[in-house]
Amino acid sequence: MSSRIEQLIDEIETYIDNCKYQPFSNTKIIVDKEEIDELLRELRMKTPDEIKRYQKIISNKEAILNDARAKAEALINDATIHTNELINEHEIMQQAYAQANEVVTMATKQAQDILDNATIEANNMRSAAMQYTDGILANVENLLTQTMKTTQDHYDSFISSLNQYNDVVNANRVELNPPEPDTIVEDPGAAQSSSEDLNLDMI
Repeated sequence: MSSRIEQLIDEIETYIDNCKYQPFSNTKIIVDKEEIDELLRELRMKTPDEIKRYQKIISNKEAILNDARAKAEALINDATIHTNELINEHEIMQQAYAQANEVVTMATKQAQDILDNATIEANNMRSAAMQYTDGILANVENLLTQTMKTTQDHYDSFISSLNQYNDVVNANRVELNPPEPDTIVEDPGAAQSSSEDLNLDMI
């Protein structure tokens, strides 16, 4: 059974897939801001709960190990008690010690096997939970990146349109109110020609 956060990601992906493309574009889409904000808001609210749930699974590793340690200690205690009973009940001390050592060795091996298996199981659970959580966060990251890119593209397009409109308005104002020249500048070529004629007359 999938979690609510997975369902939300699927809903957002489906929503994005169903959005219409902008005119003359195969990559930019038109989104309903309120609808996408609502989906993202719920995703943001659900994500901490999902992560806490998987953190709880990871924390169960310690409970498994503690239970294994308790079982191992119980086995060793039982073996020690049995050893003492063998020593007290048997007249041949060497046989009693041999049997006791064998029991302790077997109990220790069983205890180690329990700890090893418990450690492997706990590590597997922790690894699976971390991979699953990381996968969810990766999907969220990809979704947020795509959303931010789409928003930036819309913003850039909007600013470009405003600049174009502003240029048109400025041009229209200039046409309505052309600047009046403060002084009339004579043709520099004519002034130079007059000066040359005067010099020729003087010669």
